[in-house]
Amino acid sequence: MNNIDGMNISPDRFPGALTVTQLNEYVKRIIETTPQLTDVYVKGEISNFKNHYSTGHFYFTLKDEGGQLRAVMFKSSASKMKFIPEDGMKVTAHGRISAFVRDGTYQIYCDSMEPDGVGALYVAFEQLKKKLEYEGLFDQSRKKPLPKIPRRVGIITSATGAAIRDMINVCGRRFPYAKLVLYPSLVQGPDAPPQLIAGMNYFNATKSVDVIIIGRGGGSIEDLWAFNDEGLARVVASSQIPVISAVGHETDFTICDFVADKRAPTPSAAAELAVPETNELKRKISNIITREADVISMMLRQHREKLSSLSKNRAMTNPMNFIDDRRMSTDLLYDRLVRAESRVIEMKKADMGKEAGKLNALNPLSVISRGYSAVYKDDGSLVKKIDDVAVGDKIEFKTIGGEALCTVEEIKKTDMN
Repeated sequence: MNNIDGMNISPDRFPGALTVTQLNEYVKRIIETTPQLTDVYVKGEISNFKNHYSTGHFYFTLKDEGGQLRAVMFKSSASKMKFIPEDGMKVTAHGRISAFVRDGTYQIYCDSMEPDGVGALYVAFEQLKKKLEYEGLFDQSRKKPLPKIPRRVGIITSATGAAIRDMINVCGRRFPYAKLVLYPSLVQGPDAPPQLIAGMNYFNATKSVDVIIIGRGGGSIEDLWAFNDEGLARVVASSQIPVISAVGHETDFTICDFVADKRAPTPSAAAELAVPETNELKRKISNIITREADVISMMLRQHREKLSSLSKNRAMTNPMNFIDDRRMSTDLLYDRLVRAESRVIEMKKADMGKEAGKLNALNPLSVISRGYSAVYKDDGSLVKKIDDVAVGDKIEFKTIGGEALCTVEEIKKTDMN
C-alpha cells in the first residue's frame, strides 16, 4: 500500500491504465488507418532544413502562421527531387502522416514536393544557375573566341531532328568549304546528358574540329532539361575547343547557354555564327588585298623618291669631285695630326729634361765631380762609415779620372759629436 497525502492507493486501482509507449502506438495506429492521412498534401514554409548527407535523408519543419509540422523525406524520394529545398521556401508536400512512438509526435513522411507557385524545374534551374555563376563559369573573361574560318565544325545533336537539317542547310549555303562532323546524341530524357557529355569529350580528345555546336530545337522546359545538367555544364565550360550553345528558340535559355563561349538563339543562328558567309569573306579578302596593294604602292613610291633624290646627289653625279673633297679633308686632318703630335713630343722632351736633371743631381758621379770620392769594399758595397771596414780589407777608391785599389793598414776613428 502506498500513502500519498494521507490517501491509501492500491497498485491495481487503475487496471486499465496505458503506458506511454502503448498510448503512442495506439495513436500511431489510428493515424495510419485514417484514409485521409495516408495520402495528404500539405502547404507550408520550410524551416530548420537539414540535408543529412551521410544518409541522403531530408529533415525539416513545415510551418504557417498558426502552427508547425515536422517532416522527413528519405533518400529514396529525396534523390528524385529536381531542386534542393531551402529554409524560407514555400512548398506543397505530399506524403503520409504517421506518429513517432519514441517522441510521441506525429510528422509527415514526404514522397514528393513542389515549390508553391513555381515549378520544381524552374527552382532547380535557378539554384544551379546561381551556383555556377558564383563559381565564375559564366564570366566573359574565360570565354574563348570563335575561329574566323573553321575547316571542321563539330555538331552534337539528334541525327534525326530538324536542328541538324537546319544547320547543314545554313552551313552549305554560307560556307560549303567547311566539313561538318556530327556526333549523334539524344537531346532529351534522362539518358541524354551522358551522351551529350560523351560527344563533348570525343571532340576534345580527338581535336578533330575547330568549333563545336551543341543543341537542339525548341520545346518545353522538360524537353530542354538535359541541357541544364550540371555535369554537362562543367564539361562545356572546360572545353578546350570553342563551344556554341544552340538550345531551343530565341526566348529559351539553358545552363548550357550561360557556360558556352557563345550562345545562339536557334540552331540556324549557331551555324551562322560558326562559319563565315562566302561572299562576305571574299569581299573582306578583296579589301585586305586592296589595302595591302595600296601600302605596297605607297612604299614603292617613297623608295623611288628617295632613290631619285640620291641619284641627284653630287657624289653620284660627279664622284671625282666628291673624292677630291675627301682627299683635301684627309690632308687637312693629317696636317692637324702632325702638328698635334709635334706638340706632344716637345712637351714630353721638356718633361724628360726636368726628370733627367733630377736624376743627375742624385748621381754619385756628380758628387765626385765636385771634389768628393766614393769608397767601395771588394764585395761592391759602399763604405758609408768607418765601422764598415777593418784593417787588411781591400777597398776600391773612386774619384775623378779613375779608381785606385787600396789596403787598409790603419783605422783612426774620430768623434763626430
